[in-house]
Amino acid sequence: MSRFSVVVPAHRVQGYLRECLDSVLTQSFGDLELIVVDDASPDACAAIAAEYAERDPRAQLVRLPAQAGPGPARNIGADRATGDHLLFLDGDDLLLPGALEAIDAALTAAGDPDVLLCAHDRVDWWENVRPGGDDLAGDPLAVAPAAWNRVLRRAFWRERRLAFSDGAYEDVVPVHTATLRAGERIAVLERPCVRWRERRGGSFAKTPGRRHFAVAERYEELLAAAGREERARLLPHAAAHLLAVLEDPGRIREGDRRDFFREASRVYRAHGPGDTAPRTPEEKALAAASYASYEGLRKAETRRLHVTRQLARQKKKLRARAMRAVYRTDLRRSLDPHLAVYGAYWNRGVSCNPAAIHAKARELAPHVKGVWVVSSRNKHKVPAGVEYVIEGSRRYWQAMATATYLVNNSSFPGGFTKRPGQVYLQTHHGTPLKKMGLDQRRYPAGTHGISFQKVLDHTDQWDFSLSSNPHSTEIWERVYPSVAYQALEAGYPRNDVYFTAGEDEVERVRAQLGVDDGRTVLLYAPTHRDYQKGFLPRLDLRRFVERLGPSYVVLVRAHYFYGADAGLESHPQLVDVTGHARVEDLCLAADALVTDYSSLMFDYACLDRPIVTYAPDWQAYRLARGTYFDLLSGRPGETPGAVATSEDELAGLFRLGGWDTPETTALRTAFRARFCPYDDGKAAERVVRRLFLSGGQAAGAAS
Repeated sequence: MSRFSVVVPAHRVQGYLRECLDSVLTQSFGDLELIVVDDASPDACAAIAAEYAERDPRAQLVRLPAQAGPGPARNIGADRATGDHLLFLDGDDLLLPGALEAIDAALTAAGDPDVLLCAHDRVDWWENVRPGGDDLAGDPLAVAPAAWNRVLRRAFWRERRLAFSDGAYEDVVPVHTATLRAGERIAVLERPCVRWRERRGGSFAKTPGRRHFAVAERYEELLAAAGREERARLLPHAAAHLLAVLEDPGRIREGDRRDFFREASRVYRAHGPGDTAPRTPEEKALAAASYASYEGLRKAETRRLHVTRQLARQKKKLRARAMRAVYRTDLRRSLDPHLAVYGAYWNRGVSCNPAAIHAKARELAPHVKGVWVVSSRNKHKVPAGVEYVIEGSRRYWQAMATATYLVNNSSFPGGFTKRPGQVYLQTHHGTPLKKMGLDQRRYPAGTHGISFQKVLDHTDQWDFSLSSNPHSTEIWERVYPSVAYQALEAGYPRNDVYFTAGEDEVERVRAQLGVDDGRTVLLYAPTHRDYQKGFLPRLDLRRFVERLGPSYVVLVRAHYFYGADAGLESHPQLVDVTGHARVEDLCLAADALVTDYSSLMFDYACLDRPIVTYAPDWQAYRLARGTYFDLLSGRPGETPGAVATSEDELAGLFRLGGWDTPETTALRTAFRARFCPYDDGKAAERVVRRLFLSGGQAAGAAS
């Protein structure tokens, strides 16, 4: 008997079914059976499922001679199930990585409850992922009544004789009934386990028509079978669901609204407790069977939202206008020769080259006051004792108008006017492997609407362009063409720590990360891909570390575009360091770097430790974004070390020792010679002395 029985009804989902079945069968928790019920689908669903059943003994195919609908198909699958717990998954949805392991742990911790409610997320046809929206901390009846966002104990399902309904909205009755019957034997798992797919067309949820009136029939069936107290609990949730269907133009056509409201009202009035007053104005309209009252509420709410948005836009415009007016006044004030404004990664906090320059300036040029620009949502990242201003605020514009020095690795927000006498240092934030600046014009998929004229306007504000190697100097000069700035070939200040940190510092960082002495630490840091939404590592991290054995620990750092965590499943050999404040600390802690196309490889080379390139989608990346050299060529100065293009190859490199050999050392030596010639632990000092202690004026700077 398996721990889980995953039941997948399949009808007209051939384009999604393989991904669905893969998401189940590649789970790190493998004690499962997969039952695919082909609901007489006219496409290739049955053939696909048969292929999986043939190659994996955990999968089985049940073929129906005629279409029965998703409800009966699920019932047939549940009857075939032998697992302890039932999990129903639609053929176009996904079971997220690590979901079954998390579910198993939650069930065990709760003593195998009858029902486990699970969080989910949603993905649209553009691959935009967003939260599911369920509040699992409240009344479990308020959770969306769906088959796929809960796990049910199979014995409980059979004992209570639960079954999905025929026809549309087949899950309303059994999932609400299960929730009521489970009583206190309900647990919740806040971790998203299922990815529900919102299709552009072809699904029932996107096909408007009177078939959606069936939801009223389902609630009438549910409420009629419920006791008085149960009806009192169910009615508000029934009303909310019915009205949500009414307000969805993908389900109810404009011409059917009145009739649908009449049906919803009939159900509400027939089963509403007479001694319980409606809780909301919308419920009052249902109780009174007054469509006019409901439409009045709807129009009033629409007007309120319109006025609120309009007032917010006007307030924003007035504030921006006022800020710009004050800014124009501040531009007439004298520059402060002792004020420097810093920014990094589009106002995300204190980091990278600007942070290293700021720290060294406090030591060597304490007369220069440093102020950081951060967004309001990132102000909590600013270390104690560091002064900052919020982007767009009065203090921000005042600082931008009067500071003599401007230091950034990206750009300052809002569009500022650079004044004569101001000195702007552009530090950049990595050595370019991928195409940058004007070179991106040939790769429009990665530009996301960039205005290249604005890029050039911004470039014309620079006085210095910081470079860490001749390769960068050459590229920056061509892709950011301007006579306004000069190259400052001083090395990267953020890399100084790699030359100055001792063993004590390395041990301190490892201790903070909870890494035991004697274990080999790998830093896995893949980069962002313009053609991919969200952090989707191209290897099963749990399986990878288990293949390496307990002597390895993998630090996982997703690109900052993807948020503060990588969404990893719990494992003693995996540490999510995405939210760690300093990537330099992570590099110090790591015995080797595993990356793909991240510019971190150029910085990590300063440590002269092994670099492994894991590039399973190299051709796709080169075609989509363009690169300046062939990272996988194996030529000295291009490839930094060992290379893998599959998970098996990557695991083999570490199991067999290919990650650190005399050949890979020779490649790394040539790579360091090309890309780290200026880094020696004193880059920040060189920059501070040039910028703050020697006049700071570039040859082509504005005057």
